[in-house]
Amino acid sequence: SLYSHKNSQKMANLTLVTGFLLMGFSKSWELQVLHAILFLLIYLMSLMGNLVIFTLISLDEHLHSPMYFFLKNLSFLDLCLISTTLPKSITNSLSNSRSISFMGCVLQLFLVILFGASELFLLTVMSYDRYVAICLPLHYEVIMTRGLCVKMAAVSWFFGILFGTLYSASTFTLPFCHSKEVHQFFCDVPSLLRLSCSDVHIGIDVTLAIAVPIGFLCFISITISYGPIFSTVLKFPTTAGRSKAFSTCIPHLTVLMVFITTGVIAYLKPPQESDSVIDLLLSMFYAVFPPTLNPVIYSLRNKDMKTSLRKLLAQKHIS
Repeated sequence: SLYSHKNSQKMANLTLVTGFLLMGFSKSWELQVLHAILFLLIYLMSLMGNLVIFTLISLDEHLHSPMYFFLKNLSFLDLCLISTTLPKSITNSLSNSRSISFMGCVLQLFLVILFGASELFLLTVMSYDRYVAICLPLHYEVIMTRGLCVKMAAVSWFFGILFGTLYSASTFTLPFCHSKEVHQFFCDVPSLLRLSCSDVHIGIDVTLAIAVPIGFLCFISITISYGPIFSTVLKFPTTAGRSKAFSTCIPHLTVLMVFITTGVIAYLKPPQESDSVIDLLLSMFYAVFPPTLNPVIYSLRNKDMKTSLRKLLAQKHIS
């Protein structure tokens, strides 16, 4: 048949892949340097913001509460996620190279999925934490014990490692054709699927069959948490109380929705229907913007964090 002939032609082109070529942003050296500078600024901004949060929460005993425990974990995940993608892209642009080794690509894909999936589960856990804090404030300390917080964070990491392993194994056991050009600035599943000789992706389909219901459960959990949160907040007697609660919840919900929506679109749409520009924008929204914006949205606008930062700077100044 025509299909089997086409498939056999693809398989004939199969070669042992020793590495891949990541997407170059321009053939012009000047534009490559500009891209490197832009990505470096984004990376440094994310690095500084997340390191400040991680350090403040670690050092200040007043911030040793469940909410800040989760924020500390989120900052660490954000640091790891953005450090997995941007430094390689920056060095490639500055060295006028596009290459990444096969094992480098495997590791990058594994870590992106690990940190991205862990972040999704952690953000879901954080929405439950907000629900308990706002809707059940008198029971907050009884429910959100140190032990429960550690278990919730551990479950987030477990699911990250699980999906990182499943996606990496199912992607890199596929046969790849002679084309090595990944239409993305880092190794991700949709871009690599387009390089596969096989039209059958059983491993990926099985992984999706596990990931989609769990992702849907996260979405439902967030929705269930935020329904009572908003109805409780609207009953607050003072405008100041309402605005404080909304300023905590709405940014969290916005980041969550953008993170989930772009990730779902990127991973659920058929690889053949991919457009490199749209893929690039989607990947920026789930792999680059959250680690950069989370410090601003969650913590650096936070009154307690600002007080803690002022105290730390004052101590440094005195010493």
